[in-house]
Amino acid sequence: MARVHIIGSGLAGLASAVELAQAGRDVSIYEMAGQAGGRCRSFFDETLGRTIDNGNHLLMSANHGVRDYLRSIGSHGRFWSPREAAYPFFDLETQERWTLNIDKGAFPRWIFKPGSRVAGTRPWHYLSGIRLPFAGAERTVDECLNRAGPLYRRFWEPLTVAALNTHPSEATAKLLWRVMAETFAKGGAGCVPMVAREGLGPALINPAIATLEKLGVKIHFGTRLRDVKFSSAEKNRGGKGRATALVFSDDTGIGTINLAADDNIVLAIPPVPAAGILPGLIAPTQSRAIVNAHFRVARPLTSKDEVEFLGLIGGDADWLFMRDDIVSVTVSAADVIANWSSKTIEQALWRDTAFALGLDEQDLVAARIIKEKRATFAQTPEQTARRPGPVTNWSNIVLAGDWTNTGLPASIEGTIRSAIAASRALPM
Repeated sequence: MARVHIIGSGLAGLASAVELAQAGRDVSIYEMAGQAGGRCRSFFDETLGRTIDNGNHLLMSANHGVRDYLRSIGSHGRFWSPREAAYPFFDLETQERWTLNIDKGAFPRWIFKPGSRVAGTRPWHYLSGIRLPFAGAERTVDECLNRAGPLYRRFWEPLTVAALNTHPSEATAKLLWRVMAETFAKGGAGCVPMVAREGLGPALINPAIATLEKLGVKIHFGTRLRDVKFSSAEKNRGGKGRATALVFSDDTGIGTINLAADDNIVLAIPPVPAAGILPGLIAPTQSRAIVNAHFRVARPLTSKDEVEFLGLIGGDADWLFMRDDIVSVTVSAADVIANWSSKTIEQALWRDTAFALGLDEQDLVAARIIKEKRATFAQTPEQTARRPGPVTNWSNIVLAGDWTNTGLPASIEGTIRSAIAASRALPM
């Protein structure tokens, strides 16, 4: 039987493998690291004495790719959601608190309710986003919005930073509109938050590995792809060349795998190494950082089966996620903060956390700082234009990853959709 060789066992590689293996394809996975999950993983931290995620992710009920994936691996019950589409916020500068409550139904009734919309705004302020649906590919978010007034500072800016990991001054307006069209435009039914109860690994990664094991799929860990050998285009139909061999590092024990005529490859690795392997591949070359801080506190802040979150305005921290006695803090578009020392980051983010939650220095038991300096590609117009589709110049190679052209920002939802698109682009 023809085999599909998947390079990378991050979420894109795993989602592609599940899709293909459940369709009856013969699949093998090769992973450079010693574990699966990539940027979407959980691990036990010795400093905290707890299992944490490398980063925080807030999903929404409109993420149908994620929901389908969870059903395919039997993991849907591992996410927690509130009963309604409610997003609490705290302004660190003014000390105002409010909750964004999004009504069910496509008509945005919530913007006419003072207790449901962003504090300090009026219904007509929301017309400021009217230019987003018509934005050209070269336009930034700031070029389409009115930056005056509280709505920009308390809604558009934090939404852009969270969704695109890029400041609105340089973020692609079309990507932000796609987020709006798939979530807020659907009303509360599309905006209910989804947070992994026990972390990303137990919710998204471990069940996928268990599913693949049952289907006979093996992940070869510690296996770095060094090179791909190609045939000439003239020898193949349609003028496309094809990959003929996978060359792994000498210390892997695998060596070179010569590909059969019907073998295929899903390349599910970051854009820079992908471009280094595939000659002529145009892909994003710039990235943006995300910084996460995990604080263990002296007492539980939630019950063990719930996760609470809070958006912050006016400080260094963007979002707090509270699970039992761990508070996890996320800072997106964090290129500047990522260059600070870990101790400086800890002090700055704990200051925001303690103020927002009414804690003090004695409540802090331990801290762990995680910097992802290449968390996502830079979602600027210039870099977004470099996103390739799943099909490549080689007849038996497809691409998967949140950096490919899914039409969505680099997110978990975009990652899974890229994996499905790549899998379905393979020759049968």
